[in-house]
Amino acid sequence: MNFLGAVLKEVGKPLVLESLALKNLSDHDVVVRIKATSLCHTDLEAVEGALGTPLPFIPGHEAAGIVESIGKDVQSIQVGDHVVISWNPYCGSCYFCQRKQPIICSQYRNNATPSFHFDGTPRIYMGNDPVHQLMYSGSFAQMAVVTEDCAVKIPDEVPFEIACLIGCGVMTGVGAVLNIAKVSSGSTVGVIGCGAVGLSAIQGARLAGAEKIIAIDRDLKKLSFSKQFGATQTLLADEYIATSILSATNGIGLDYVIESAGNEAAFQLSVEIARPGGQVVWLGKVPSQQKVNFRWGSLMGEKKIHRSSYGGAIPKADFPYLAQCYLDGKLKLDEYITSRIELKDVNEGLNRLKRGEEIRSVIQFN
Repeated sequence: MNFLGAVLKEVGKPLVLESLALKNLSDHDVVVRIKATSLCHTDLEAVEGALGTPLPFIPGHEAAGIVESIGKDVQSIQVGDHVVISWNPYCGSCYFCQRKQPIICSQYRNNATPSFHFDGTPRIYMGNDPVHQLMYSGSFAQMAVVTEDCAVKIPDEVPFEIACLIGCGVMTGVGAVLNIAKVSSGSTVGVIGCGAVGLSAIQGARLAGAEKIIAIDRDLKKLSFSKQFGATQTLLADEYIATSILSATNGIGLDYVIESAGNEAAFQLSVEIARPGGQVVWLGKVPSQQKVNFRWGSLMGEKKIHRSSYGGAIPKADFPYLAQCYLDGKLKLDEYITSRIELKDVNEGLNRLKRGEEIRSVIQFN
């Protein structure tokens, strides 16, 4: 089976559309015909070489499509099912999986950089050359090969361009609020960074029944945009922000702070504006070897800090829940899509993402 995919052959060069083929499929594999995939900042990092992904590779991980074929041992899904891709395969038996922490599954972490399936065998080839799949997905292509646990069935009524958003940014933001922080009704929540993940955290806070949801960003347009998703107040991330938060919370600080900006200033601010006994969830990231400095006093007062990569995702349960929230009108997702493009336009889409011109650009496949 031949299909088209966008392949990075050299860091610093554009992605190239190539004819690809499937080989070495296992009895546990699921082949998904991708119908929509969105451009995420992690894809941009990988293309720029920041993740050390071996070349050549196919970027893309936030995707949805139709099951094209399944291995003989696959039981939970069928050919023709509409699915959202999860980028977190897990073994189910390691130290961490036994403690219900699949996001730090030993095999998942050990095989993440090589970007092949756990057995180390390539599934996609460009001629005779194996092609790596970013984040076990590689969804900037007409086909993707994933494991059974990474193809999650959702209602057919959800459009693919909407469904793909659920697989990463929406899950991470909403999950940070509902699964990690477990925000309580009537509480105060601050969200630092109003991109797709931050907007999803705002919506998660609304779903949780938070009384006050404060959006914080350096961009006035993003702050204005956040209001339609549930922000009850917006504050510019300027030199007065800590004082502004105290004024907005009767001098107490915020019960919960969700950070999704991914820079040192945002991490520092998150602990400054959390109240004593408050909870902070970090979703953003900086280079793994970068040091981040904190004022020691900002860490005191029994504050809890949790770094999360996927919002505590349990995809088999969370993806259908989020899809149903969308269908019920409780979760706004159409508004995230700032452009719809074809696969041939992927390089320009990544450039716009880098310039901060997109919330989510979605590649649609006919």
